Amino acid sequence: MASAVTERREARIEQILESAWQLARENGIAGLSLHALAREVGIRQPSLYEYFDSKRALYDAMFADGNRQLLAHLDSTRLPTESRAALKKILAAFVDFALEDPARCELLVQRHVPGFTPSADSYTLAQDALGRVIAVMHRAGVTAQSDIDCLVAITAGLMEAQLANDPGGSRWRRHLGRLIDMYLDDVQRKGTR
Repeated sequence: MASAVTERREARIEQILESAWQLARENGIAGLSLHALAREVGIRQPSLYEYFDSKRALYDAMFADGNRQLLAHLDSTRLPTESRAALKKILAAFVDFALEDPARCELLVQRHVPGFTPSADSYTLAQDALGRVIAVMHRAGVTAQSDIDCLVAITAGLMEAQLANDPGGSRWRRHLGRLIDMYLDDVQRKGTR
């Protein structure tokens, strides 16, 4: 059973993370200021170091938090039994998760923070999320690493085009199913040669 002190500390960390995400949404992930964050949560900037020993440690906690959110989102997505439909559904869930919060996408997918590398523990969460998607790719016949890489690149490129050129819209997002069909058709053709 957690002590009251531990529970208060965890609640404070959660509050700091929520405020950090809000500031990142306003200023971009690289524009996150520890001074502004401390002001937002009502403490002096040096007091933040009681919770995160550096700005990179804060980014790491945000990276882990964002990936936990992604895992919960993917786990709550009910997949159809048909493999192609399941792949479309899980990739749509991944893309929609990214597009709903550009700041979170910036940290998890685009990596715009110079010098930031997630810790091994945080990166494991990202690998778990990608692993869930890859398992569905395998069911749909996308098993070669080069084919997985291409499908990931297609999906990431679509997300990037949407965020850069039509944020909040659907100009590129609406083509996801079509792109998956074209790619799966190509993978199946290669398999029958």
